[in-house]
Amino acid sequence: MGTIKVQEFITLDGVIGAPTWTMEYGFTPEMGESIGGFVESCVAILLGRTTYEEFAPAWATRSVEDDPGAPFMNETPKYVVSSTLEHADWKNSTVLGGYDADAIRRLKDSVDGGIYVSGSGTLVRALLADGLVDELHLIVYPVTLGTGPRLFPEGAPKSSLKLAGSRAFGNGVLHLTYNPATR
Repeated sequence: MGTIKVQEFITLDGVIGAPTWTMEYGFTPEMGESIGGFVESCVAILLGRTTYEEFAPAWATRSVEDDPGAPFMNETPKYVVSSTLEHADWKNSTVLGGYDADAIRRLKDSVDGGIYVSGSGTLVRALLADGLVDELHLIVYPVTLGTGPRLFPEGAPKSSLKLAGSRAFGNGVLHLTYNPATR
């Protein structure tokens, strides 16, 4: 059975949208190593439509020389949750249709390994609400924005999480790993 491993770039005040605010901190080799540590166990990618449409053109032409993550992003089977996308042209991509918790459970049952999710805020909020996230990897930047889409918006249901790991980087960024508090 697969495990869903969500990775989000997030501000101290919980904003996850369009992480252009990460640029001033850089992306250190240690950050790549930390993220790569959990991504290496992933055998599938699950994305919402918006993130898919942003990732596909950004990654499809990259090679390992451009970015060490390119082979994973391009060769790994990708599943897109969307009620509006009719087809997915990025290599190894399949449109699953609109969000359906049972369809995601079936995907988890069919995958032997991790299922990587990045960005995809609407999808991630639904996965969290339905108890489908096995690992939540927050890459926390020491900045607040005050506005923007949040991972846990006002009025979201209570989520109890258990800290499973933490790592601090020299640029002030933290990698916090959480698991559901109860299973």
